[in-house]
Amino acid sequence: MQEPIIQFKHFNFKYQNLVDLSLKDINLDIFAGERILITGRSGSGKSTLLHAINGIIPLTNTGEITGNLSIRGVSPNPQHISEISNQVGTILQDQDSQFIGLSVGEDVAFSLENSCINTTDMQHIVKDSLNKVQMYEFIDYSPYELSGGQKQSVSLAGVLSASPEILLFDEPLANLDPQSVVNISKLIRQLNQDSHKTIIIVEHRIEECLEIGIDRIVVMDNGQIIQIGTPNEILKSNIFTRLGIRQPFYVEALQFASITPTVPLNDYQSITNLDSNDKTRLTQWALSLPTCNPNRETIVKNHILELKNISFHYTQNKPILQDINFTVRQGEIVSILGNNGAGKSTLTQVIAGIYHQNSGDILVNNTSISHQSIKERGQQIAVIMQNPNHMLVKTVVWDEVALGLANAELDSSIIHNKVEQALRVCGIWGYRNWPIAALSYGQKKRVTIASMLVLEPKILILDEPTAGQDLRTYHEFMKFIQTLAQTGIAVLIITHDLYLALEYSTRSLIMNNSRIIGNGSPNQLFMNDALLAQANLTEISLSKLAKWLNIAPDKFIASYIINKQHQGIY
Repeated sequence: MQEPIIQFKHFNFKYQNLVDLSLKDINLDIFAGERILITGRSGSGKSTLLHAINGIIPLTNTGEITGNLSIRGVSPNPQHISEISNQVGTILQDQDSQFIGLSVGEDVAFSLENSCINTTDMQHIVKDSLNKVQMYEFIDYSPYELSGGQKQSVSLAGVLSASPEILLFDEPLANLDPQSVVNISKLIRQLNQDSHKTIIIVEHRIEECLEIGIDRIVVMDNGQIIQIGTPNEILKSNIFTRLGIRQPFYVEALQFASITPTVPLNDYQSITNLDSNDKTRLTQWALSLPTCNPNRETIVKNHILELKNISFHYTQNKPILQDINFTVRQGEIVSILGNNGAGKSTLTQVIAGIYHQNSGDILVNNTSISHQSIKERGQQIAVIMQNPNHMLVKTVVWDEVALGLANAELDSSIIHNKVEQALRVCGIWGYRNWPIAALSYGQKKRVTIASMLVLEPKILILDEPTAGQDLRTYHEFMKFIQTLAQTGIAVLIITHDLYLALEYSTRSLIMNNSRIIGNGSPNQLFMNDALLAQANLTEISLSKLAKWLNIAPDKFIASYIINKQHQGIY
């Protein structure tokens, strides 16, 4: 009988200074070569479980442990950390905390240098690792010049260079554009098939993860494992619906149509194997949805933000933004999409004054702000960065959220009410007295969002605000953003989530190679296959499903979303 490569037996963990257990009675066997997906709501203990496997617990994150955990028969305690690190490689959700080298090449070579690999072999391994993730052309770049998705790829290359037997991925898809998700998913699957590596992934994006060929899904809630099964078993159990976790949209469509398929549900391709009766019922259900205009119209309001001929470059030969022109009206929610490195984050940083454009003008309420400092612009424009650790300065959640009001000369009761409201809206009221260091990446992100919401800005810029969030928190937060927009606040959202753009944005901007190549209704833009391909975006599964059913995708998707809204699903 095969022995597990990783084994938890009645494992419990409690962070130091916390009363409640973060992991409760964990029993789990993982075998060599398996592809495991660990999912659950935000704060359910997923990342903590990974930290136990790679030795961060108890080496860095100290606390009380009971029960047993072994990796190849060895306990990952501080005495064995060197041995464990040779077997377990981790790609962190926060890539910046993983970088050591001054250049991409140096960073990938770091573990090889520690292992005294000769220069010739080292150069070959570094090149091979970077080529696997399509990042060799960036070998001389600083890691901090890269986009979030590019950093993710370099982190993976650095781990691959050491050839660990077990690969842990903490939200690996959160910061990637859709085509990069496809590429990374294929790469992870190939690593498993070619090298028989054990793959363990923590992720909320279940639909995309299924394309990796997941063997088993581990569902966690409140620090416990509540269900383990094959993708088919988990998808048909409706547990994701009960927990408020985003399930694949094609599975959700089957549930809405009251269809229980006899074929296995392992990925999107499996739905095309439905028998003729189920396909007919699904088609009839889709056609019965109330029709609506797929183009969202907004009440015409005044322009609050206008960019005129904006260009920006770090060096003369490396344009980051070229001839950017667009306007945003009061109350609009505008999503900004495009491939990693297209210039999306830089665009918002230029608007906020972090960088100054080389040409063009920026106007707020028809007044130029190009001459204003970051502080002056900050009175009207709030920016939530992609990486929450770049914004957090306090040690306790409440203090962080209240920080922006410290010099506002407000009554203490007003400050208390504003902070409480922001914490409740962002779903972190229960963590108000927690040390920030004990929070998950997604929880930290909500803290940064709350810290900006208390300031009541006119323009709110959010960089991947829902990455790493579970479905319930995602919808609660986006409904709050809609409420803000209704008061006249203009919202710009950088996202790779096409469904977010479809469900919540009134307009989308699509960027590629430093330019805006699409500006209009998300439903119309996302039906343009050539435009999607140019921007490294991929066709969503609902569109594929509509085509398979011979239904117009744009009208079906619009009706589908309206139907969910009418049912109160979000």
